[in-house]
Amino acid sequence: MKLPVLLLLWFASPLLHAGEVKVAVAANFLNTLHILAPVFEKNTGHHLLISAGSTGKLYAQLHNGAPYDVFLAADDKHPALLEKEGLVMPGRRITYAVGRLVVWSGRSMPSQEGAQIFQQSGIRHIAIANPATAPYGRAAYQALNTMGLWHILKPRIVQGDDVGQVFQFVASANAQLGFLALAQVLNPKNTFSRDYWLVPEDLYDPIVQDMVLLKKAENNSAAYAFVVFMQAAQARTLIQQAGYKVK
Repeated sequence: MKLPVLLLLWFASPLLHAGEVKVAVAANFLNTLHILAPVFEKNTGHHLLISAGSTGKLYAQLHNGAPYDVFLAADDKHPALLEKEGLVMPGRRITYAVGRLVVWSGRSMPSQEGAQIFQQSGIRHIAIANPATAPYGRAAYQALNTMGLWHILKPRIVQGDDVGQVFQFVASANAQLGFLALAQVLNPKNTFSRDYWLVPEDLYDPIVQDMVLLKKAENNSAAYAFVVFMQAAQARTLIQQAGYKVK
């Protein structure tokens, strides 16, 4: 998709039209957005106001009129629903990342992979995000179900609202294993082990993450500039380095 000349001018002129962008971001992408934010702000002079949560809960807020300008979801389903509901600027639903699911222990991972990871002694709790509202939770459920482990492990499953809470469960040792986004484990601020098992992608549906520019931001040049920035080579490189794939 070719970017309008006016948008490119906004992006290229840091001192013009400085403003704020209210961004609702899925919890898996929060750390990466904190890496991107200072780059965007330096390049454009605009400022990001960031709110994070599970994709399902953020969608519900937007559906009920929450005043966000841009939504960075952890799937493509909820942005498509917002688009169908007429809440998105035409042609402004864009895939910004493809997520990768991992199992993480917070300490050193065992040498085993696959189903054997969950059969270790001492694995009392396994944390996943709520499959009903969090795409990474849904992917975790699909992976366990595909491996034939869901019903076996279900008594040991603990659910967080989103993958941010799952990280806390594992970091605090309230759960011995957790299903997270790869980017959370690779985050430079992660002071725990960066050992993980990368869940094979054929065990779950692709985690295609879309962003939308909401109609509430129709006259917000800063919001348009952020959408442009997220499609630029600099942002795409940082997103890949953080642990995502980009299309």
